[in-house]
Amino acid sequence: MMKKYFLILIALIAGLNTKAVPDEGMWVLPLIEKLNIGKMTELGLKLSAEDIYSMNNASIKDAIVIFGGGCTGEIVSSQGLLLTNHHCGYGQIQSHSSVEHDYLKDGFWAMTREQELPNPDLSVTFLIRIEDVTNQILAAVKDGMSEAERTSAINEARKGIESKAAEGTHYRATVSSFYGGNYFYLLIYERFNDVRFVGAPPSSIGKFGFDTDNWEWPRHTGDFSVFRVYSGPDGKPASYSADNIPLKPKHWLPVSLKDLNEGDFAMILGYPGRTQRYATSFEVDELLKITHPNRIKIRGIRQEILMADMQADEKVNIQYASKYSGSSNYWKYSIGQKAGLERLNVKAKKQDIENQFNSWVSASPDRKALYGEALNLISKSMEARAEYANAQQYLSECFLNGCEILDLDAVASAMISALKAGDNNQVADLKNRMMEYITSFYKDYNAPTDRNAMKAMLKLYREDVPAKFHPDFYTAVVDKKFKGSIDRFVDDLFARSVFASEEKLMAFLEKPSLKTLENDPVHLTSASIDNVRQEVSETLSQYDGDLTKGRRLWVAALREMTPEKTLYPDANSTMRLTYGTIEDYDPKDAVTYKY
Repeated sequence: MMKKYFLILIALIAGLNTKAVPDEGMWVLPLIEKLNIGKMTELGLKLSAEDIYSMNNASIKDAIVIFGGGCTGEIVSSQGLLLTNHHCGYGQIQSHSSVEHDYLKDGFWAMTREQELPNPDLSVTFLIRIEDVTNQILAAVKDGMSEAERTSAINEARKGIESKAAEGTHYRATVSSFYGGNYFYLLIYERFNDVRFVGAPPSSIGKFGFDTDNWEWPRHTGDFSVFRVYSGPDGKPASYSADNIPLKPKHWLPVSLKDLNEGDFAMILGYPGRTQRYATSFEVDELLKITHPNRIKIRGIRQEILMADMQADEKVNIQYASKYSGSSNYWKYSIGQKAGLERLNVKAKKQDIENQFNSWVSASPDRKALYGEALNLISKSMEARAEYANAQQYLSECFLNGCEILDLDAVASAMISALKAGDNNQVADLKNRMMEYITSFYKDYNAPTDRNAMKAMLKLYREDVPAKFHPDFYTAVVDKKFKGSIDRFVDDLFARSVFASEEKLMAFLEKPSLKTLENDPVHLTSASIDNVRQEVSETLSQYDGDLTKGRRLWVAALREMTPEKTLYPDANSTMRLTYGTIEDYDPKDAVTYKY
């Protein structure tokens, strides 16, 4: 299921208004009292910083949640009712849909609490507090450490702080880095695992405009879905149970039906995923030449195959609705990002900043000693890693994301280990634990669709990626056994593999055989791919140290070089705030969108 990056709304506010410059930004909540509240008040905010974020009292941050793996949600009632985007709840809507009850097509509304639908793998996470632990983390860093030693020391310090913070509680603790690894904050979370589906409009409303309107503004989509968070009778997180009660939140957001007027203050709290606000021209170059073009091309080819089968069969349409949506979301994002980077000439603008940096750093021996190597570390690493970064993306997009049947090698590998151990009890236990995953996998799987996609992905990889990155199954099997025919190779794989259908796999698990698994074409193909992936990953990791150091120095230098600007840290899936005012905007010549 795709992640909903609330960043799209932030980007919207940040980039639209030509009549008044918005604050934009992704501000860290504990800092708004110091950095932002004055300007926010000038713009019309009538709340205090304590009303927005408080460690000791209920505040707005207590109504903003992480929905699932990364979406943003909002608690809007005293009974745990939650709103999130339609596409954020899309996976759950799909999982409850069938040909007989197609909630994707028709929508769904629970008229009573008893009609709300449980979602076993869905969670909602609340932020409890944020603490600056920079000094504690950096105390572990000693002079003379290599970058690898520095990273190791920081990771050990992180683990200690996280463990101590969560000790004796049901909370989750994580330390996240900010400003390129120059600052660190401890974030304490509370996670609830009983989240029930309450309602959503039909996709004709919730996904109105589909890929055409995605990542475009203005848009006219009824992009919402409704869930309810439940707790145990004691108010604490609990697994699904009929005895659970609707959550009584610390704070919830009342929904206003008042008109919005031009110049009104507006703000957003949410969980933006990842941004590269301070990327160098070398990193922008990789986005333009590798990341975005690859994603656009590979996903576009696979999505055409999925869509053809989805349009031809109602069952396949339900099975692949969420998968297609997840793929197309960032396919469309890359199309827009690449066009925007080119149209706005972002690389050249980054180079201008880098030239200013070079002049600034050269003007002071102290600055040169401290920051002088930053750009060199980044540029040399990006250049050296380019072909491996390209190969890694193709490996991921074509094989890991492009061939579903290869996902089942995880089952094969685990069972092979158990069979080699010769422990019948272990084999039986593993088989029982696998059943839920296997049932879930095949519920939303159509072998003919995957077979056609696999043929396209294997051909594309061979055509586009240099031979030195080809897994050896191409020469050892495709060429030698099938005379270079990828179509015949894939047809044979699906004909012979025990993973080609749920029925074949279940029959195999009744009497599992080590020899059968070790010679299964899915396992052999996956092992061949994994060998290349490991080699590529190990090579790329050689540049991690220089890139990490270069980026840390670069961000630190930018902050020192522009003291008149208050720079916000890049998004990293932690809660952020942005604000501005409601205005018209002019996206291009002769086009004006009224507020």
